[in-house]
Amino acid sequence: MSSLYKTVTIIYYDEESLALEHAVESFICLNGGRVEIPRSFKENKSIVAVCEGKINILNKLGERVQVLDEQVFESATACY
Repeated sequence: MSSLYKTVTIIYYDEESLALEHAVESFICLNGGRVEIPRSFKENKSIVAVCEGKINILNKLGERVQVLDEQVFESATACY
């Protein structure tokens, strides 16, 4: 019996930098459609979501907040 693989996008926090990250990987698909994520991949990560297929993430929470903070800073300094 051959193993089937499924491509997934995993959204996770890197525990060392607390950055929200994502990775597209192919893992063994278990009965019922769930994937088996190896311990080596889980190391130093807090997994937030496992999405089926390759997901195109346009922006993440930290990126949008950072841009907003820069705009607010530029507006505030322009007043002086």
